[in-house]
Amino acid sequence: MKLTILNQFYPPDYAATGQLLEELSIELSKKELDVQIFAGQPGYAFDQDLAPAQEVCQGVLIRRTRTSRLWPQRLRGRAIAGILYCLRAIVKLRLKRRLGDLILVTTEPPYLMVVAYILHLLYKKPYICLIYDLYPDVAVKLGVAKEKDAIVKLWRWLNHLTWQKAEAIIVLSESMAKVVADKEPALAGKIEVVHNWADGVLIQPRAKTDNWFAQRHGLDQTFTVLYSGNMGRCHDLETVMAAARLLNQKAVRFVFIGAGAKAPICRDFVQRHQLTNCLFLPFQPKQVLPFSLTACDLSLVSILPQVEGLVVPSKFYGCLAAGTAIAAICASHSYLRGIIAEAQCGAAIDNGDGEGLAQFILELKNDPQQATAMGHRGRRYFEENFTLDTIVNQYRSVIAKVSDQQPAQSRTKKSHCYPDSQPL
Repeated sequence: MKLTILNQFYPPDYAATGQLLEELSIELSKKELDVQIFAGQPGYAFDQDLAPAQEVCQGVLIRRTRTSRLWPQRLRGRAIAGILYCLRAIVKLRLKRRLGDLILVTTEPPYLMVVAYILHLLYKKPYICLIYDLYPDVAVKLGVAKEKDAIVKLWRWLNHLTWQKAEAIIVLSESMAKVVADKEPALAGKIEVVHNWADGVLIQPRAKTDNWFAQRHGLDQTFTVLYSGNMGRCHDLETVMAAARLLNQKAVRFVFIGAGAKAPICRDFVQRHQLTNCLFLPFQPKQVLPFSLTACDLSLVSILPQVEGLVVPSKFYGCLAAGTAIAAICASHSYLRGIIAEAQCGAAIDNGDGEGLAQFILELKNDPQQATAMGHRGRRYFEENFTLDTIVNQYRSVIAKVSDQQPAQSRTKKSHCYPDSQPL
């Protein structure tokens, strides 16, 4: 079977969805699938402005459009770049031979699923929707848009159309499954919960005494609390900063690795309150993650209560793989609470409870054996539920189910590579 995956981000872009899809596509290609990616040029990369317009990497054919690199750090620029990427996808994938047998379309950018719907209307190609972030709900909950806005009503109508024609709808948590099912009860049978994952071979527990990253930044000398990943509008960093202020004189080091809309807000908070216990570092290359994610005693995951079920913090699975204790700042109905309680790998903290977070940090600081035991239990739970191989098999099951439902004559008969080599 030939599988086409549509997602704007793909390495060397360091956006989380791109890195996850790279691992997924490579593993799927090992399971008798002919996989091609249609992506954009990197908008978030360390030292590479452009990537090849077309290349084959570890058995995966990657095609990249040149039109999606406008102002990646600005909201309006990202929106324009996303629209251009979608238009380019329709133009370049209009050739039926490029589509293959099945499309897996994501929400990067959020309106990308409309492309799969259009291609389905044109060529009757089946597609699977993979929802990373549920829009326009996220925009409404964050106050970027209003429920009565025409664009919001149009977006909801387009979601209804694309979900209705999809062969399956993959969501990343039980919370998200409930939100989608409540919106479209008739489609509940199409919804499949498949969690994100982490590379448990790459990321493994590591003592700070055997960690060059921890030693380089002096993290092996103090109790370290780590927030690694996107510091965006959906994340509760206010509770983290409140705890950092309370613990400024308690020999606790807060390390923030990443960037996002709230990064300058956090830096400003540190300056205004003259905090000396916070360290800010940029996103780290993938080869550094085994050391950066394990250079702490406690990992933080946070999500605002109003977007629970609309977005999922992918960093959570890397924290489990790293074998560190975890504090999840989330709503009372968050799916994170169920996992943490079942795994016994940390604590769930209410949004806004900076004092509760500070108390939990001090509890682990004063009892390092407890922190170590939580980390071990988290890693064990990860190995039982969220390894790459486990999740890939779940994706493969969804794809196989969809494939079995398709008429045999609609499938591509030959297993040749895509012959068109025209740059995108």
